[in-house]
Amino acid sequence: MLVQEKPPLKDGLQWKIDEILDRVQWAKDMDAYYYQQATSETDGAWVVVDGERKLMFATYSYLGLLQHPYINNASKAAIDKYGTGTHGVRLLGGTLDIHLELEHKIADFFNRDAAIVYSSGYVTNLATISTLVGKGDWVISDKWNHASIVDGCALARGKFVRFRHNDMADLERRLQQAPEGAGKLVIADAVFSMDGDIFPLPEAAELCRKYNARLMIDEAHSLGVIGATGRGIEEHFGMNGAIDIKMGTLSKTIPGVGGYITADEEFITFLKHAARAFIFSAALPPAVTAACIASFEVIEREGVERNRILTRNVKQFLGGLQAMGFDTGVSVTPIVPIMTGDDDRAMIMTKYCQENGVFVLPVLPPAVPIGASRLRANVTASHTTEDIDFALDVFKKAGKLAGVI
Repeated sequence: MLVQEKPPLKDGLQWKIDEILDRVQWAKDMDAYYYQQATSETDGAWVVVDGERKLMFATYSYLGLLQHPYINNASKAAIDKYGTGTHGVRLLGGTLDIHLELEHKIADFFNRDAAIVYSSGYVTNLATISTLVGKGDWVISDKWNHASIVDGCALARGKFVRFRHNDMADLERRLQQAPEGAGKLVIADAVFSMDGDIFPLPEAAELCRKYNARLMIDEAHSLGVIGATGRGIEEHFGMNGAIDIKMGTLSKTIPGVGGYITADEEFITFLKHAARAFIFSAALPPAVTAACIASFEVIEREGVERNRILTRNVKQFLGGLQAMGFDTGVSVTPIVPIMTGDDDRAMIMTKYCQENGVFVLPVLPPAVPIGASRLRANVTASHTTEDIDFALDVFKKAGKLAGVI
């Protein structure tokens, strides 16, 4: 009896898989697949990839705290004291004294009552939004918000609506649409991760007060980046206390992993007993927790000077690109989109940069709208003026090769 080969499954799930695989193969066919490259060393703003040194422009280490000796030593000491893990989830046996120390440090840093730490930034948004927003509530989100915010809104049982990016008239229209008595949560990024622009906090906070809505701001890309001491969007606008629920990550400016919410004590207590992703997730490892505490201490000591250097570098890089004729969108921060329009130009530019000593990556649909493909270059305080001059020369040659400039 002959056994027939089973035909490939071509249901809706398989079509979805095939679509992604086709996109991956397209990049590989162009010899321009640079995602998930493994770096083996980090030396300031430079990394080693397959034995070659490249200038890193795809990092989230905005203040250059990776490999900071004080942070590294704190992490090593925590392993010696606590081991590599904990006894489980935070609600039961997994809370260490340094977990509480980290939460107190975060709350004090932002002049808030209390804080809660989750196992990742993505989980922080997912858990907090879906726990707070219930049936009959409204969650109102900026259209350019991060995927973790979008997914948290989608998971919530309330009404999920969006307003046009940074459009306060449209935000007010949405707030007016909410039924009287409905709970309302307005949420936005402080610095938008694909375009590098800043949310208009003064106008948004005023609208939230007017319509009795809570305001939640994601500070993932603003901690250490904006504000004179790197404390984020409230410091940037001189509006301490304007945000009800402040979210941030421990994996960008802070060289660890995890996320946090800081707010009033009642809300944090609520989350610690109701947010499923906190209750049922393992606690942060001791080495990571200690590194995060040390990172906030470094920012308190060195944040002003590192922020000054970062601001200088952003001005040099953005000004240099714009002088060459590149479209850098609406960025005013270290997140610099180099707009290419179509995917092919983005891949051609990426390939040239990678082959000539600059580590940068393309951002393509669906992460951005069709026709808005780009390279996303992130500036840090670790870059020297010479580093930026070198990178600008490479980007110029790549842009001309791809026909972008």
